[in-house]
Parts: sequence; structure tokens; C-alpha cells
Amino acid sequence: MDFTASSATLLNIKADSLILATGSQLENSAADLDKSLDGAISSLVKAGDFSGQAGESLVIHIPGSTGKRIILIGSEGANTVQRQIKVIEAGAAALLKTASSKAVWVGEGLTEDAEWEASMVARSVQAASYKYQAVPETSAKKPKPAKLKSVVYWTPKKSALTAAKNGLIYGASVGNGMNVARQLGNLPANICTPSYLASQAKALAKGQAKVTTSVLSEAEMKKLKMGSLLSVSAGSDQPAKLIVIKYQGTKASVKPTVLVGKAVTFDTGGISLKPGGGMDEMKYDMCGGASVIGVMNALIENQLPVNVVGIIPATENMPNGHATKPGDVVTSMSGQTIEILNTDAEGRLILCDALTYAARFKPDTVIDIATLTGAVIGALGKVTAGLLSNDDELADALLASGTKSGDRVWRMPLWEEYDELLKSNFADMANIGGPQAGTITAACFLARFAKTYKWAHLDVAGTAWVSGAQKGATGRPVPILMEYIRSKAN
Repeated sequence: MDFTASSATLLNIKADSLILATGSQLENSAADLDKSLDGAISSLVKAGDFSGQAGESLVIHIPGSTGKRIILIGSEGANTVQRQIKVIEAGAAALLKTASSKAVWVGEGLTEDAEWEASMVARSVQAASYKYQAVPETSAKKPKPAKLKSVVYWTPKKSALTAAKNGLIYGASVGNGMNVARQLGNLPANICTPSYLASQAKALAKGQAKVTTSVLSEAEMKKLKMGSLLSVSAGSDQPAKLIVIKYQGTKASVKPTVLVGKAVTFDTGGISLKPGGGMDEMKYDMCGGASVIGVMNALIENQLPVNVVGIIPATENMPNGHATKPGDVVTSMSGQTIEILNTDAEGRLILCDALTYAARFKPDTVIDIATLTGAVIGALGKVTAGLLSNDDELADALLASGTKSGDRVWRMPLWEEYDELLKSNFADMANIGGPQAGTITAACFLARFAKTYKWAHLDVAGTAWVSGAQKGATGRPVPILMEYIRSKAN
């Protein structure tokens, strides 16, 4: 997809679609367009066909033209970032439903921030254009390429052109990063194995001077004494991989942001077997790792001047004769021992060794991303991810990044009273804290391995994918992670 910005005379820009966000009161460019169409837009408003409410859409085919249209998107009440994003996403969805090949997006009337709006337009159009790409092993069919080839973001202010162009580059990279994460998440688990993820991470680094990828084998992890991570892979025929992707966009002396993404490519629960209903969706238990790869893809496209390290512990969680059993005690890389009371609480077991490993990069901050607990869905639903952190400044920065990107998170407490629930009679800690506060006790467990640096945990079990007829990965939390990383570059 090609994204450009322009401040030329609006009606002189050649395109077959024009997207216009407006309320019921037509102003500025909306009023000018209505006049050029002999009142076609205002007549639809008067007839009640278009109310202008935020997110509403209506396609008008221009009389006397062939295949040309105006897409009206309601913007009334869009006085918050979240509602403005709703308007833009509605416009992108409506545009992709047409046969348009080149569109003009009128950047007027929604917000004064051209860079932000342009970035959201590019991100939303890219995300709306995603189509699942089946691999040859599962299907010979290929999705038809989108007809839309280019979008022009139009601003009435020449002074805003540079900001708009920067926004388009950034937004397109985030949208593509989301789509990379979605594609990996949507692949079936017999294709997207730990080894497959490792191969994709290696392919990402090919030809990229700023990116290097290394993959640790189980033998190497054993030498590092990653007994917790390896206890999860013990029941699988698929070998675990520890994937490390380094993006160096600035001088080496700048401490990196380290992203640690949980990648359980399929989670049966192990010996603590999950119910069969809906188990197919456990292929999405690697969406944390997929989001890290998505962020790296976006960084490569955007070339941000930052240093970022991605660590992805990748494994299956399967029940066979070698599988870890409830009651087993394992020793983590940190030397702390863990009594495994539930093998379905496996994400924290692979993350804790990865968090210990992260310290060797002398990080500025560490953020782990994981589809960790069903409890977070009970607390926050499918709207927002859970955030827990040992550093208030980091937590505040992530909250702000979530608001700006529309990929919101909500902070939950990380108190000693919850940590005490992890007590074990036979090890330094248990891997679960009982039936209450499951999201918090899971984070308390991880916090024990992140004491030497600023750390935050994102529980994305409710936001990384959707179920039902629209089942599929969402690409979250790539937007908030990219917004946070971009804030570090400024």
C-alpha cells in the first residue's frame, strides 16, 4: 500500500474514492463538496439517511462519473482519542469494502493533530486490508490482493505536510507489524511450531544491518540451567527454542528496551489438561511472542533510532510420558525453586527464565507480553489488557502510550499480600496462588525474577484474539508497544 500526503486543491486530486469525516452540520471541505454536488450530501442529511454520528458510514456514488464515490463517516461526538479512532477505523473498513484503487482521505474536522491522524489512517487501512494467508501445507488457495493500492492523506495546511508524511510512515509500519503478528497467530499449531517461529525470526534479520537473530537450543538452555522453561517442553516432541532478536537503531551505549513475549505455540494444559471445548484457540497462546516479531517488523520499516531486544521463549505444552506432573519441583535459571501445582500455569514458567536471561542485556526497561491468565478476562473483559509493574514511571508511560495508540491497558496492584499466596511447603514458591486474583498472583510470580530492573507485565489474554464467527488474532499489543518505544526515541 502506498501512502502519500498532499495539500493540493482537493477536487483536483485524481482518485476514485474520497473519505470525508463529518457531522450533520457540513463545514469547510464538507460544505464545499456538498456545493459541488448540488447539495447531494445535505439532502441525505435532511432525509435522515446520514445522521453524522461517530462511526456511521454512507457511500455516495457521484452522478455522471464511473466508479467514483464519496464515503461519509460520521464524526459527531468524536471528542476523545478512542472515538476518533473509531471514526477512522470505520472509514478504513468502509473503504476496503468498495472497489476503490486510489482514495483521498480528507484530514479535516476530526483533530488538529495531522501527524497522529495520518498515522491512524495508515494503520487502520493496513489492518483492514489484512487477509489470512494459508501456507501451502494447508491450502493451495491464495487470498485475492486488495484492490486498493494507494491512499492520499489530504490536509488543508501546507505547514502540516511534513508531520502528516511522518505519521503515514509510522502508522503504516505499525499496521504492517500488527498484520505480521496476526498472521503468525492465525496459523495452525501444526505449522507454527517453535522451530517455525525461529525460522521466521531469522528471516526477519536477513539483509537488515540493524537486526540480528540468534536461537538457543534446548541443549544450550540446559547449560544455562533453564529448568523452569524446559519443564514445559518436556512433554512435547517439538523442541523448545529461545529466540533472541536484536534491533540496534542507535549507538550501542544506549540501554535497550527488552520485550519478552510468551510463545506457547499450542497449550493443552499439559497433565492439567484443559477442557476440549475451544481448545483449538490455544494456538493463540503464542500471541505474545508474535507481537514481539510484529514490533521488530515495524521497527525495521520505520527505522526508529532506538535499541530493542526481543526475547521469545517458544514451546508447546503437551501431555506425554515425559511431561511435568503437578507436584514436581523444578529449579529456574535464577536458582529459585518452583513447585508446579498446575501445569496449565505454564506461561510464567517459561517467562521467568526468559526474564532472568534478559538481565544480561543491561536493559533500560523490560516489558513482558503474555496471554497469561483467563482471570484477566474476568476482570477486564476483551476491551483492555492488564498492566502490572514494579516501577510507577514505566507504568504511567505505558498507560499514556495505550491512550494515544488506542491500544489501552489498565493497571492492577502488585502488593505483598498477593505475593504471599505463592508460598510453598516444598520450594521457594508455587506456580499458582489459588483461585483468587489469578492475574495478580501470576504477575507476582514473574516479579520475583525481575527485581534488578524496571519491569512491566502485559496480560493480553483478553485482547490478543477474538472468538466466534470473527475468530482471529488482533495484532495487539503491537500499537502500544510501538508507541512506548517511539516515545523513548524523542
